[in-house]
Amino acid sequence: MKIVIGSDHTGFNYKSRLIELVKSMGHAILDIGTNSCQSVDYPDFGEKGARAVACGKADIGILICGTGIGMDMVANKIKGIRTAVSKVHTQYPVSTV
Repeated sequence: MKIVIGSDHTGFNYKSRLIELVKSMGHAILDIGTNSCQSVDYPDFGEKGARAVACGKADIGILICGTGIGMDMVANKIKGIRTAVSKVHTQYPVSTV
């Protein structure tokens, strides 16, 4: 399965660890950024991730931001995409495409 993973600056560290875990499970990763903890705008990454799933570049997506709600709202605006905000065991918010 090919999984697109993206985050804003608040989710960068979690995204980096998650990528290693998902790769160890045998899945292909499309990392759409961000690539540092430097402040960025979450909508840029939410839209990019949702569009990757909508056009078939990835089977599913995981989008990470401070609360999960921002990524959820952005991704749900893309035709054919439906998301849900999920909480993982460490209580980091995660929005899954």
